Amino acid sequence: MEDGTKTGPPKDIKQVGEALWEIPKTFKEGMQVPARIVATKKLLQEMDGGVFDQLTNVACLPGIQKYAYCMPDGHWGYGFPIGGVAAFDTTEGVISPGGIGFDINCGMKLVRTNLTFKEVGPKVKELIDQLYNKVPVGVGCKGFVDVNKNQFKTVMEEGVKWCVDNGYAWKEDVERTEGKGKIEWADSSKVADRAVARGIDQLGTLGSGNHYLEIQVAHKENIHDKKIAKSFGIDQDEQVVIMLHCGSRGFGHEIASNYMKTFEPVMKKNNILVRDRELACAPFSSREGQDYFKAMACAANMAFANRQVIVHRIREVFSKVFDRSAEDLGMDVVYDVAHNIAKVEKHKVDGSLKELIVHRKGATRAFPPGHAELPSIYKETGQPVIIGGSMETGSYLLSGLPTGEETFFSTCHGSGRTMSRTKAKGMARGDELQKKMLSNGIYVRTSSMSGLAEEAGFAYKNLSEVIKSADIAGITKPVVQLKPIGCLKG
Repeated sequence: MEDGTKTGPPKDIKQVGEALWEIPKTFKEGMQVPARIVATKKLLQEMDGGVFDQLTNVACLPGIQKYAYCMPDGHWGYGFPIGGVAAFDTTEGVISPGGIGFDINCGMKLVRTNLTFKEVGPKVKELIDQLYNKVPVGVGCKGFVDVNKNQFKTVMEEGVKWCVDNGYAWKEDVERTEGKGKIEWADSSKVADRAVARGIDQLGTLGSGNHYLEIQVAHKENIHDKKIAKSFGIDQDEQVVIMLHCGSRGFGHEIASNYMKTFEPVMKKNNILVRDRELACAPFSSREGQDYFKAMACAANMAFANRQVIVHRIREVFSKVFDRSAEDLGMDVVYDVAHNIAKVEKHKVDGSLKELIVHRKGATRAFPPGHAELPSIYKETGQPVIIGGSMETGSYLLSGLPTGEETFFSTCHGSGRTMSRTKAKGMARGDELQKKMLSNGIYVRTSSMSGLAEEAGFAYKNLSEVIKSADIAGITKPVVQLKPIGCLKG
């Protein structure tokens, strides 16, 4: 939470499922659809009032379908609440940067290994120290990948394929990335030169804020579904995996900022009124709406490539430290999934398949078994869903379910903040937190002690309660909980 007030849920809210709540269309003038929140009663009561106000504002946007959703990790954001999901008719609806986020395609990537804690534990410090030197972190950090403007144009339009062609990825990595690591609509001509200048030197960088790279362990007692875990490549006790969280960085921010300004006169021209200027939008079918969508796709593709270059660095470091090839170490990508994005998808509305532009902001796609967009290796299990927790408490790997259809096959993305970064810094010191985590078996390197303090575990919701909410609601299934032993923090 960055703002908002602790006023609690509105009195009009009604429970419509064990972990599902609804605010009716009558709650606010202009609501086109009801607003729904996926949460246990405990999490609902903990949500700040800003979430309910923002979510019902989203429900007023033109062309919105079925419901405006907020996931259990939801908290106050920019325009949309973080954890917000909204789908719009591609003909009558809109596209909104506030429903995607400024860090376009901020997302998660998970890499498995054949290694166990017994092998990795004694080398955690060495691994994290070497990763710190290989993966730039912090505000304004620049990467080690040199590309010219023409090459960066290819990155924008081809995503992970560019990484394969340039030695930063294995061919199998493409299949294990959402949408094969590329949004087809990308058009680099829709991206301003200033955005290119901000993004051209950021490939392979983690950035700052809540972005991280973690070495994690899957203990057998934390495996909830052994069969699915095995299909995801987690098949031994105390197996080590590596998780990373980052996006398009300043590149995506510049694109979002540019089009937010572009959309102001577009709304006037189309007589679109929004209850919050942060919900600036354009008809998806308009020239301006299509231009933003194509530019957003460029940022998304850059983010897929950014995470893939980091995986390449991770493989290099592990290979050097263990004196074995990354292939021999079994360092396969489990999956890469976005949680700040808009995608054209087909979903059922009133019993019929309809083409929609689905906004997920701080929310993760969670396709079920058999879905056409899933690679063959995950057709039976459903999509791997990577949920990042706080650096003190760990993370989760989930799988998509058929019953997730109601939320447009969307789920949470993390644990969700309970307080602002400013408040967290006032309650913790980075150096003290670093020592505390080391005493608990987690070695941390960071570029900023104040930034570390912002990410203290107490600043986040109870991750298990968030996962429980999504499980009860039937939108995702818990597969395995992952515990950190080493962390690289921006």
